[in-house]
Order: sequence, then C-alpha cells, then structure tokens
Amino acid sequence: MSIQSMNPATGEVLETLEETSAPQIEQILAGAQAAFTEWRGRRFAERATLMRAAGHELRAHKAKYALTMTREMGKPITQAEAEVEKCAGTCDYYAEHAEAFLAEQPRETDASRSYVRFDPLGPVLAVMPWNFPFWQVFRFAAPALMAGNPGILKHASNVPRCALQIEEVFRRAGFPDGLFRTVLAGSSAVKGLIADPRIVAVTLTGSERAGSAVAEQAGRAIKKTVLELGGSDPFIVLADADVDAAARAATEGRLINSGQSCIAAKRFIVVEAVADRFLERFKSELASRRMGDPLARETQVGPQARVDLRDQLHHQVEESVKRGARALLGGQIPPGKGAFYPPTLLIAVDKGMPAFDEETFGPVAAVIRAKDETDAIRLANDSPFGLGAALWTRDRARAERRAAQIEAGAVFVNGVVKSDPRLPFGGVKRSGYGRELSEYGIREFVNIKSVWIA
Repeated sequence: MSIQSMNPATGEVLETLEETSAPQIEQILAGAQAAFTEWRGRRFAERATLMRAAGHELRAHKAKYALTMTREMGKPITQAEAEVEKCAGTCDYYAEHAEAFLAEQPRETDASRSYVRFDPLGPVLAVMPWNFPFWQVFRFAAPALMAGNPGILKHASNVPRCALQIEEVFRRAGFPDGLFRTVLAGSSAVKGLIADPRIVAVTLTGSERAGSAVAEQAGRAIKKTVLELGGSDPFIVLADADVDAAARAATEGRLINSGQSCIAAKRFIVVEAVADRFLERFKSELASRRMGDPLARETQVGPQARVDLRDQLHHQVEESVKRGARALLGGQIPPGKGAFYPPTLLIAVDKGMPAFDEETFGPVAAVIRAKDETDAIRLANDSPFGLGAALWTRDRARAERRAAQIEAGAVFVNGVVKSDPRLPFGGVKRSGYGRELSEYGIREFVNIKSVWIA
C-alpha cells in the first residue's frame, strides 16, 4: 500500500510513499521499548540538552519545514514559519521546566518520610491531524520525551513528509535511536498499535469520530488516553466591548490557518445593542483578507487541506442557508483548481443549522444575535462542544464572573483563543478530555506514584 502527498493549492501529487510494513512496525515497537529502558534513566539535564538541540534544529531549517507544511496542507507560508518557531519555543520551554514539573512532592503523613514521584510509563502512541502538522506533534512530543517516554507518531495520511521530517528533527538533535519514530499508515493501523502491549497510552487530536474510536479501543486494552477533539468556539461580544478591536480579532480568530483550527472562533455571539456595528466592521475585515497561493507571502487565506473537506464545508453552508441563514459574504466555491474556499459570513444563524450545531472547519463565520448578556452566555453554552471561548468586555469584574459560567477548557478575555506551552490546553463535553501543555500536560503520561517510608 502507498500514501500520497498532494498539494491542495494545485491538485499536484507531490510524492508517493510506501506505508510502513508489518515487520517495520514490529521493529519500531521493539526499538521504542528498548529505547525506553535506557532513556528513563537519563538525568533531566541530559534530556534537556537534546530537547534544546531539537529546538535549534527547527530554527536552523525553518524554511525547509515550513515549505513542507505549506506544500502538503496549504498553510500560508508565513503561518507555517510561525508554527516552526512555536514548536522550537516549546522544546525550549520543556527543556527548562520539565524537571521542576516532575520534581518529587513531599507529603506529611504518619510515615517518617512520604512523597509523590512522577515516573515515565513507556511508549506513547500519538494519532495526530493535518491542520497544524508540526505543532500538534511537538506539543505532545516535547513533554512526553522530557518525562522519559518514547513517542510513536501515526500522523494524518495527507502529511507524510511532515511526519518523516519530525522524526528527522529528533534524530538530527541526537535523541537515541528508536525514541521517536513515525509509522506511515492509514487509520486502520491504529487499532493494532493500541492493542500492542508495548504501547502504554494514546493521545489523539482529531475529530469526534476518531476520538470515540480510539477511546473505545484503548478502553478495551485498559490504556490511558488524552483526547483533544473538535470545537465550535463562541466569540462573545458584550455591549460594552471595544467593537472595532473585537471585529479585527474576530477576523484573525476565524481565518487563522485558513479557518482550519479546532480553537478558531466559529460562532460569533453578539448582543443586540452592538450587533449592527460589529457586523459592518466584521464584514469589511473579512472581505479585506487576501486568498491565494499559500507560498506567496502576502496570502492570508490558503486552500483547504483537501477537496473533500472543502466540499463538506460548502455543504454545511448550503444546508444552513436552506434552513434560514443568509450569506453576506462568500458562500460559493471559486472556479479554478485547488481546494479553495473564500471567507464566508453567515447571519440569521440559529440552533438547528449546521453553522450553529456543528464544527465548521474552514473560513466560515456564523453571527448570532443575543438579546442581552445573559442570553449570550446561554447561547455560548448551547453546544455539544467546550474547547475554547473568547469574551469581549471592558469590565474586568464582569469578564471574570462570566468566564466562570462559560463551559470551555479556556476563556480568553479581549483576545483570540490560542495555545501556549505555559497554559493547559484541552476541552470539556464532546471536545475531549485530558490536558496538553504546562505542568498538567507533562503529568498526563506518568505514573503518579506514592512512596511511604516507615
């Protein structure tokens, strides 16, 4: 079997790669287990030296890695370069902080000494998506490797060269053979990998459907999982918000990565008092963004990652319009080659429409009017998802009070939701469970062990 890498901006097949064979997978698993035996005993300082080298490798070859991302999944080149830098920064962050995050914690008990320690578990399988093909992997790999675990990557099938280059980063940085390996395979290979006794845990970033399947398979094998799934993030604009700043940020939040982000703002819930003004500014900002060749540095919106994904997004728009929504901007597939879809603005969106109920994974913004502040929070929470949320108000006390009421893994006040290695990242409800990043992320795949000494 083979895997194709295809340029979504042109439809060109970039290369065809052979899937990892069963004997090769066995070799990878055996190598990871052998590497774990040695790696778990390394001092944090030794691990940190190599992790900093990985960060250096990313920065030294940023242009190469960014180009691969842009060619394989269509990310605008300037955003691809920023993604490489973010990965490098996360390598540095965990090289600096992992030892403190996993330091023994003394406890007062009836023993002469008692404490909690954090021990590595073993090889962790990472099932990763295509939308941030480097960042999604490094935000798992940097903490997992610093904790003493090997990583095995099963990346999305449309970014195979990214997957191989990530393995190359760790190899060139000097990590032991077998400690981080890539398996090129379709989703059908995941079940067997999870079932293998050498895999001790699984982390997945992806769709609800994929997360449900992985959780079921891991549950049968009694293995820990962390799931970061979809989102339909609300962007809430209250009556006292800076409307102009909110409209600019709303555009940034909706169009980042050409709209293909789980934490992109998707439902723009605006109180009636400022709705007309916000809508006018938002439409103008969206219309000003340049769509085109993702390799051109002036491009702000590239293609969708695949034609089938673009067509699925368009179907959601059409179904929403059929049920009463109106398109003020975009909403049509442009002529020509490539998986392009323009910035699209829908109004009169309500519950029962795909633009309200589902995750729209592309540059489609749904504006929803709220009667007042209380109604805005109700609408924000009226979703099966709970990943991120943005809240716009000039009143800090109001912001903190309302942030506590929003059902999401993160609330950003007067800003765009983003991931940051210093903050835990993850969701609630059907957006998944567990956390990545910060000290919480590095502790997901360790044995939290109590030691009691008489």
